[in-house]
Amino acid sequence: MTEQPQTESRPETESRKMLGRLRDALAEDAAGQARLDKIVQLIATSMQTEVCSIYLFRDHETLELCATEGLQPEAVHQTRMRLGEGLVGRTARSRTIINTADAPAAPGFRYMPETGEERYSSFCGVPVQRLGDCLGVLVVQSKAARQYTADEIYALEVVAMVLAEMAELGAFIGEGAALAARHQRPAMFRGTQGQEGAASGHVYLHEPRVVVTNPISEDPEQELRRLQGAVEQLRSMVDEMLSTARSVDAEQVQVLEAYRMFANSRSWMRRMEADVAAGLSAEAAVEKEQGMARARMGSAGDAYLRERMHDLDDISNRLLRILTGQGRDTGAEMPDNPVLVARNIGPGELLDYGKRLKGIVLEEGSVGSHAAIVARAWAIPLVIHARGITTEALNGDDILVDGDQGVVHLRPDEQVKKAFADKIAMAERAMERYASLRELPAVARCGTEIGLYMNAGLMADLPSLPSSGAEGVGLFRTELQFLIRNQMPRRAELSALYSRVMDAAGDKRVTFRTLDIGSDKVLSYMKPNDEPNPAMGWRAIRVGLDKPGVLRMQLQALIRAAAGRPLTVMFPFIAHPSEFRDARAEFDKAMERERILGHVLPSQTEVGAMLETPSLAFAPQSFFEEVDFMSIGGNDLKQFFFAADRENERVRRRYDTLDVSFLDFLQMIADKCRAAGTPLSFCGEDAGRPLEALCFAALGFPMLSMRPASIGPVKHLLRSVDLKEVRAEIDRARASGAQSVRAPLRQWLSRAGWYVA
Repeated sequence: MTEQPQTESRPETESRKMLGRLRDALAEDAAGQARLDKIVQLIATSMQTEVCSIYLFRDHETLELCATEGLQPEAVHQTRMRLGEGLVGRTARSRTIINTADAPAAPGFRYMPETGEERYSSFCGVPVQRLGDCLGVLVVQSKAARQYTADEIYALEVVAMVLAEMAELGAFIGEGAALAARHQRPAMFRGTQGQEGAASGHVYLHEPRVVVTNPISEDPEQELRRLQGAVEQLRSMVDEMLSTARSVDAEQVQVLEAYRMFANSRSWMRRMEADVAAGLSAEAAVEKEQGMARARMGSAGDAYLRERMHDLDDISNRLLRILTGQGRDTGAEMPDNPVLVARNIGPGELLDYGKRLKGIVLEEGSVGSHAAIVARAWAIPLVIHARGITTEALNGDDILVDGDQGVVHLRPDEQVKKAFADKIAMAERAMERYASLRELPAVARCGTEIGLYMNAGLMADLPSLPSSGAEGVGLFRTELQFLIRNQMPRRAELSALYSRVMDAAGDKRVTFRTLDIGSDKVLSYMKPNDEPNPAMGWRAIRVGLDKPGVLRMQLQALIRAAAGRPLTVMFPFIAHPSEFRDARAEFDKAMERERILGHVLPSQTEVGAMLETPSLAFAPQSFFEEVDFMSIGGNDLKQFFFAADRENERVRRRYDTLDVSFLDFLQMIADKCRAAGTPLSFCGEDAGRPLEALCFAALGFPMLSMRPASIGPVKHLLRSVDLKEVRAEIDRARASGAQSVRAPLRQWLSRAGWYVA
C-alpha cells in the first residue's frame, strides 16, 4: 500500500499559494517580458524579500539579467556574466543552490555597479533547469544578513521548476537572444566522428521528449491520486517485464531490478508527493525529482552512479508517459530524409529503421559500438558524443550531419545550408566519377594490381557488392547476427544465413570471421564479465576456445552453408600460434564430423588468422607458412601498437597510422608473408582512407578490405599513381628523419595535382 503523505499538515503552504498566483499570472494574455516582470514582483511579494531576479542564458556561456524586482530597472538586458562568473554564474555552472548571508564575502562574488545590488547582503541563487539542462538562475536578495530557510528554498526550487517548464513551452518569448524561443534558434554541436560522410535532412527522435503542459495543479488531492495510480501501474509493468526476462536475459534482469528498486523507493515517492502537495502537477513533480536527481548524480565521478542516473531517467520517463499518454508511438510520421537523433541505440533497434535513415546523431555511443558498425556498413554519416542534442532537437527540425568533422548543425541558417549543400554536391560529383571505375581493376600506373574488397556484416550489406566495385568480401563480421538477438541463434538459422550470403556474393570470395565478441561487443544473453580492460581481456578467439560449443556450432553452420562451394574462414584476435592451431583443429574436427554425417563438404577451404596484436608479428616464420592467409586487423593493431585506446578521445587521434615506426612494423609483416608466399590483406578503417591505402599498397600489401563507399575513392587514387614513385617518397621521408610520411606524401601528391585529405 502506498504510504499516504501528510498533505493536510500544510494545507495552504506558501509555495502552494505562490504557485496559485503564478498560475494566474501565466494565464494572463501578456508578452514574454511582461510575464517575467509580473513573476519577479509576485515572488518578491510572496517571500517578503526586497529583490527577486531572473537570469537566462543568451548563449551557452553567457547569462543575462532578464527581469528584476528591486535592482535597477536599467540593468535589465544590460547586465551579463560568463558561466561561472559571480555568484549567479557559479550557481549556473555548479547547478546547485548558493545560499549566503554575506554575499560580498562569498567566494566568487562579483560587484555589478549598474544593478545597485551593493545594498543587499543576503543572496540565494537557485538553478532553473529542466532534465539537467540549465536554462538560467532564479535569485532572491535582501538587505538583512540572513540565510534563507529550508522552506523558502524549497518554494524557490518549485517555482524554478515551473519557470523551466514554461520557458520550454515558450511562455517568455520576447526580443533579444535571452528571450528567443527555445527550439527555434540555430544550434551547433561538436561531437566525434563515428562514420564519415555528410547528410542533410530532418530530425526523427528515437525517444520523443515528454512535454509537461500543466506544471501547476488546481487540485492537489486529485494530482496525488493520479501520481499514486501511475506509480502502481509502473510497478506492475516492471514486475511483468521482469517475469518475462528472467528466463532469457540475465543482463536485462539486472537493469529491471534497478528499475524495480527505484519504482518501489519510498523516499522517491515521498519527495514527489511533497511536490504535489506544494502545488505541482503529478507530471511536474516527477520531472522535478528527475531533474534534481540528475543534478546530484550527473557530476558523480563514479561510473556506477552515472549508470544509475540512466536507470532513473528511464524509469522516470516511463512514469511520465503513463501520466501524459505520450510515448515513443506519438503518431509522428518519419519525415523526408530522416536523421535519427537518440541518446544511444542498440543494433537491433537501428536495424528496425533500415536504410531509410540519411544520418545518425547520438549523445553517447563509441566509435566501436554496434550502432557505429551498422552505420559504417550502410555508409550512413554518424556523429557520436553530441551532448545535449536530444533536449534541443524537435521532430522535423532541419539538421545537417557532418560525419567528416564530427559536427551537427541543428536548424541551420541559410548561409550554413548553402555551404553544406555545396559540400554534398561536390561529394556526389566525386561519386559519379568513381562509378565509372566500377568495372575496372585497381591497377596502378606501374602495373601493380591491388585487390579491393569490402567489409560486411549483414545481408543488407551484400547488395553493395556489385555496385561498389569490390572484388569480394574481405571481412564478413558474423557477430552482428548474435548481437542483434536476445538469445543464441541456432545452427540451422546461421547456416541458412551464411548460405544466403554466399548466394548473394555469387562467385566472389567471402571471408567469414568467426565470432568476435568481448571488449565493446557484449552479448546480452551471456553472463557479463567485469574486466578492468576488456579490450585486452576475454574476447574473440579466447572466448571461442574456452567455450568451444559455440565455435563448433558456428563452424558447422559455415561448412553446411558452403554445400560444395569454396569456404574461407578467419579466426580473430590470434595472439599466439598455438591459438590458431587449436582453432584450426576445431575446424578440422567439424569438417570430419560433417563428412561422417554425409553432408556435402566445401569444394576447397582456406583458413586464416587475423593479426591484431603485435605479438603475432614476431611469430616464427614457420607460422606464416602454416596459415592459408593473413589479414591485419588495423583498428585493434594500431591501438595496441601505440598503447592508445581508440575509444578514448583524449588519445586516439594523437597517433598517426602513417607514423614511420608503424609503417616499419607493417613492412616487417608484409616481408614475412611475401617470403612465405602467404596472401596478406589490410582490413579496417585506415584501408578505406585513400592516402593510407596508397601507402599500404606501396609497402607491398596486395589486398585491402574496407567499407563499400571507400572503394571508389581508393581505386581512383591507386589508378592515378606509380606505386614505385610512392615508395620512393616514403623512403625519402624516412631518410630525412620525418616522424610521419603523411605531410611529405601530401606535398608530393599536391605537386602532381592531387589533393588528398
